[in-house]
Amino acid sequence: MMRLIQALALLAVLGLVVFWVVTAPHVPAPPALPTQVANPDNGKLLFNAGGCMSCHAAGPGVADAAAGLPVGGKPLITPIGILYPPNLTPDPETGLGHWSVGDFYLAMHEGLTPQGHNLIPAFPYTSYARMPPEDVADLWAYLKSLPATQNAVPQHAVVGLPVVRRGLTLWKWVAFDRAPWKPDAAQSATWNRGSYLVNGPGHCNECHTPRTFYLALDYSRQFMGGPHPDGKGKVPSLRGLVERARYKDVADLVSAFQNGEALGYEHMASGGMGEVQSNLAKLPEADLKAIAEYVLSWK
Repeated sequence: MMRLIQALALLAVLGLVVFWVVTAPHVPAPPALPTQVANPDNGKLLFNAGGCMSCHAAGPGVADAAAGLPVGGKPLITPIGILYPPNLTPDPETGLGHWSVGDFYLAMHEGLTPQGHNLIPAFPYTSYARMPPEDVADLWAYLKSLPATQNAVPQHAVVGLPVVRRGLTLWKWVAFDRAPWKPDAAQSATWNRGSYLVNGPGHCNECHTPRTFYLALDYSRQFMGGPHPDGKGKVPSLRGLVERARYKDVADLVSAFQNGEALGYEHMASGGMGEVQSNLAKLPEADLKAIAEYVLSWK
């Protein structure tokens, strides 16, 4: 019996070693990103389109000076535990001050930290990977323009976090589609602008598209709704919004984006959409019209 136990223990150790070696993340070289020509104004637009403040807002007990800045720390409840989104300001001690634009690109496109660790995809890099390098550089330029603000964010409260991070290497092999967004030549420029904002920085698929059994986005059922990210309730379908009398037309949906519950658009206030709407309201009307045209084209 003792020999059997020793043999099983040895197999377990060998299995762990093999798992650790096989799941070592591959860290590719980022493309050359000339930050001197980056556009922080476009970066701010992408920041709002992505709703970055919704997750990276200050957590409890943070000084008033950090209000309105993405200093992180707001608890994010998920099925695997509590995540604490990081500080996105250029503070060198607690934020992104020591990151390079290449580090930021690898986080956005590969889901990797500068140390080569896998990021948990609650940070929706599976959608951000569709953004072109130029837009990533613009977003980086905007974040670098923010005041460096100290805020040490707690560690994620996830059981076996190092193992979870390594296991994500296997998940990426089967579930991470890195294909960049491409325009549809058969559609208008406005429709394509909306498609990009929705599928890339807006990452609407992350909540509104169902997932396969291995948790990849199931684009064969795109925008048909799915379980809520916190594991409670469901996220509604975005298909047939006019046909189901949710909205009358593009102008009506744009008004919902701009005004939300204040003008009686109650659908914009449930299931986390209130924060989404408050971010979308900061976008130019032309972009809101593009998003509305694209979304309402799904029947």
